[in-house]
Amino acid sequence: MGEIVDEISRVHREVGTRQVASDAAGTVLLRRTFDAGAAEVWAAVTSPERIARWFLPVTGELREGGSYQLEGNAGGEILECVPPERLRVSWVIGPDPGFSEVEVRLTPEGTDRTVFELEHASVVPEEFRSQYGPGAVGIGWDLALLGLGWHLTDDGLSPEDAVEWQTSPEAKAFVARSGEEWGRAFSASGADPETVTATTVATIAFYTGE
Repeated sequence: MGEIVDEISRVHREVGTRQVASDAAGTVLLRRTFDAGAAEVWAAVTSPERIARWFLPVTGELREGGSYQLEGNAGGEILECVPPERLRVSWVIGPDPGFSEVEVRLTPEGTDRTVFELEHASVVPEEFRSQYGPGAVGIGWDLALLGLGWHLTDDGLSPEDAVEWQTSPEAKAFVARSGEEWGRAFSASGADPETVTATTVATIAFYTGE
């Protein structure tokens, strides 16, 4: 599979905010280019059978206006679906999650390359954001994009191997580098250095269990 940590450098990360009704939602944006056509990437992120191979099993009415549920993870409504360009869903975890939505945007670069963007916007309690920062969701999406990249190159892991990989030294190195990069993106958004350092350390420890 090559050097997994090298995958980190293929992703551009941004941290920001946007207004949602009367609240300010925190945003994380990931952008990377895949060596696959837009139709192929679209199929990978919308086909239930394929989503289960690189992310999690998913059920529901998978159409605009329908709903979805990822096994052991988020569920919600499919708010917008414009093949093969844009998918926007609400992202609900727990009984009272507040506002949270994810949007995926695909832009073709010729016939066999696609710019993939994922933006996750959410309103979270300030105490959580100040403890863990944007890396709390950013690291998770880095891991998801790693799986998607493997899937698109037919170099993926079986679900059983993926579970085992998550506790490997290689996975911990990936998480640590991802957390550091999200710390840099947080700093670039204007966060103070002490908060960046504390949240980066806390989030990496949460994901690695150390």
